[in-house]
Amino acid sequence: MSNQLSEQEVLRRQKLSELSALGINAYPAEEFKTNATALDIKENYERDKLNYKDISIAGRIMSVRDMGKASFAVIQDATGRVQLYVRKDDICPGEDKSLYDVVWKKLLDIGDIIGVQGYVFTTKTGEISIHVTSLKVLSKSLRPLPIVKTDDSGNSFDEVTDPEFRFRQRYVDLIINPQVRDTFRKRTQLINSIRQSLNNAGMLEVETPILQSIPGGATARPFITHHNALNIPLYLRIANELYLKRLIVGGFEGVYEFAKDFRNEGMDRTHNPEFTILEFYVAYKDYNWMMDFTEKLLEKVANDLYGTTDVKVGENILEFKAPFKRVTMYDAIKEHTGIDISGMNEDQLREVCKTLNIHTEASMGKGKLIDEIFSEKCEGKYIQPTFITDYPVEMSPLTKKHRSVEGLVERFELMINGKEIANAYSELNDPLDQRERFEEQLKLQERGDDEAMFIDHDFLRALEYGMPPTAGIGIGIDRLTMLLTNNASIQEVLFFPQMRPEVSTVENPEA
Repeated sequence: MSNQLSEQEVLRRQKLSELSALGINAYPAEEFKTNATALDIKENYERDKLNYKDISIAGRIMSVRDMGKASFAVIQDATGRVQLYVRKDDICPGEDKSLYDVVWKKLLDIGDIIGVQGYVFTTKTGEISIHVTSLKVLSKSLRPLPIVKTDDSGNSFDEVTDPEFRFRQRYVDLIINPQVRDTFRKRTQLINSIRQSLNNAGMLEVETPILQSIPGGATARPFITHHNALNIPLYLRIANELYLKRLIVGGFEGVYEFAKDFRNEGMDRTHNPEFTILEFYVAYKDYNWMMDFTEKLLEKVANDLYGTTDVKVGENILEFKAPFKRVTMYDAIKEHTGIDISGMNEDQLREVCKTLNIHTEASMGKGKLIDEIFSEKCEGKYIQPTFITDYPVEMSPLTKKHRSVEGLVERFELMINGKEIANAYSELNDPLDQRERFEEQLKLQERGDDEAMFIDHDFLRALEYGMPPTAGIGIGIDRLTMLLTNNASIQEVLFFPQMRPEVSTVENPEA
């Protein structure tokens, strides 16, 4: 990042000094009271003109057309844009015309934030506008905005579309591409819709630790840090599952958390090292109940966002109307590879991977091999919402064994548009079985699998007090938002996605 100021930045700093010399504070502390928004004015003025004779609004200057003793300008607030009509004699009724001739025409720029008072009218061309009677500088912009031009029909061109710029300077992206705000409004609506359903179902929203002494609840590589006072390593959580299940042990029958989780892994269009996941756990339920609940939950979310269960994503119309299709994992692999892997051992699975040209590592156990086969050959085929059920026991160290099929567990993943959106279990509540599963994970660690689970002895102790039969699920909020806002990249649904630093410097304390 260069510290050299551009010509425009130098000029704007000079204008700031000139405003100060005129006794105008470009960053005033007092409140500027507003009673209208751009959207409110445009939607309601024609129906109720009497309510818009004395309005106060604030926003950012986005364009100016100078016509001598009068000007047209456009300001943008959080709801949209509205036109201003600024006339010299109206904002400067006395002899001193400097507010218009000097401040408005010479010292203010596109990007500056102003507050205005006035009344709404319709121009001869039919544009709903504000006739300004007073004007106040609220914030001087010292950096010029990228220029986005709009034609008479409202079509934009010269738009700023460079992802590097947009994601790194999201604050500018939100100013110049206001449609991006709609994505994040939809994200909040989505979360609120889910929260309402969980609250109505009697679940309790809780918080669990982000810093953990054991990174449990998932198979992933953790971030590690150090606690100075305790002189111990700590991990940023990779999942909140084991803490939520401790609460089920403690007597709560339904708990949920919208959690920030962290995984020290690669970044791509569907992965960010910091992400948001919803997990909830309900006592005395199983994975069949959870499938029923989940499909109804997502049906409601789609309806709340769009008033329909049919949502366009890319070239596809996704149908969120319950019930969703259900397919076992082995059946899915057989359908898409022609190979029945049920009953195969690790060596046989390696041969299957070799036949299918799937890369494997020596550290991969049976579960990882099956996961690779499904990921490579099946996952992308499931466009419409589909539950993939009944996973091998080796893939699921926290899941209850299948009640009727040896070697499987009661687990499902929800696939939508070729990606996993949710992962759910009939939760393992047998402490002896759970200890054995953790010990199998420890063997995988010794083979070099740095994503294998740690043994959480306190969680095992909690299970030994008794946990009721429980259904649990994790839903990726970022990926679900991608789907329901028709975005192909996770960076589009995170305000501030992880990026490489702009400047790499190494400080020399002796320099």
